[in-house]
Amino acid sequence: MAEESWEEGRGLDFLESLGPDISATVFSLLDDPADLARATTVSRSWRRFVIANQFSKILCLRVYPEVSNFTRVELSSISSAHRNAGSSACAGLEKLWRDHRVYMHLSHGLLSPYDPKDCISHCMGASSTDRFPEEAIENTIEPVDRQESKLSYWSSGGQKDPAVPECLIYSLQSELCLVDEIRIRPLKAFFRYGHPIYSAKHVRFRLGYLKPPHWSETHVYVESDAELIDDSNYIWTYTSPEFPMLQENVMQSFKLPHSVLCIGGVVKIELLGRVHKDTFDGRYYICVSHVQLVGKPLSEDFGVAPSKNDVVLSYYLDYRRFGGRSQQST
Repeated sequence: MAEESWEEGRGLDFLESLGPDISATVFSLLDDPADLARATTVSRSWRRFVIANQFSKILCLRVYPEVSNFTRVELSSISSAHRNAGSSACAGLEKLWRDHRVYMHLSHGLLSPYDPKDCISHCMGASSTDRFPEEAIENTIEPVDRQESKLSYWSSGGQKDPAVPECLIYSLQSELCLVDEIRIRPLKAFFRYGHPIYSAKHVRFRLGYLKPPHWSETHVYVESDAELIDDSNYIWTYTSPEFPMLQENVMQSFKLPHSVLCIGGVVKIELLGRVHKDTFDGRYYICVSHVQLVGKPLSEDFGVAPSKNDVVLSYYLDYRRFGGRSQQST
């Protein structure tokens, strides 16, 4: 009798037994991309259920809420013919399937273990520079304290008001990048009496992207490039708490409350408040020797495409590697 019951139960599908609402609750508890991938191989009904309910996107949102900034997914390739073919095909179930595949790849990148590294690609600009180019922001990404026997650092312009803030803006190695912590070493001025440290009082960090049309341009910092400093040209998808800075000549670590997905690959370091008044001109300065942004650049298969009304998650692919949806999802 028990054997007969087992045989009868072999064909039962718990999706039908539990119903869509409870089934959705069960599937939403899966926290490993591999488990979600295995679920899609159980049966066609499971595959359709996973894809239709966008559980791969839900998984990404659960671990990194910044994913909510994406309004849609777009498949891109170097070949315009491939782009056109993809855009005409991505409709209905085709679009759901490909969105599922993209978010599955993204969840793997977000959740895979990694060894943190410095993610800075290049400097975009500084709010001010005292002596350009000798004290330019580019000095802050050099791993050495001296270049050609001279100290290597960035210095702000001098201010009579110690409350005037400064900022440094950097581009990361990937348009999607996990950021864990920011490290900053203020300058100890051995060339000044008493060897003062030109630190800020507090720091704060913003992560995001340039608005169009600036997004599509390749920027190289020059002293007069005010557009790259203008805050109205950015969308910041994350803003950190304020952190106090120590008046010490050491690499100070500012760990974010949690790892953050930087959408757009731009990080702004806000230096708030000035400490030391220079004895030479009576003005307040902030000087930084070195900066690191520690985390993980995601695969270059992913990109960000901001437009006037939305932010697109782009996936650059070989369609021969990504195709075959029609036979598998119907």
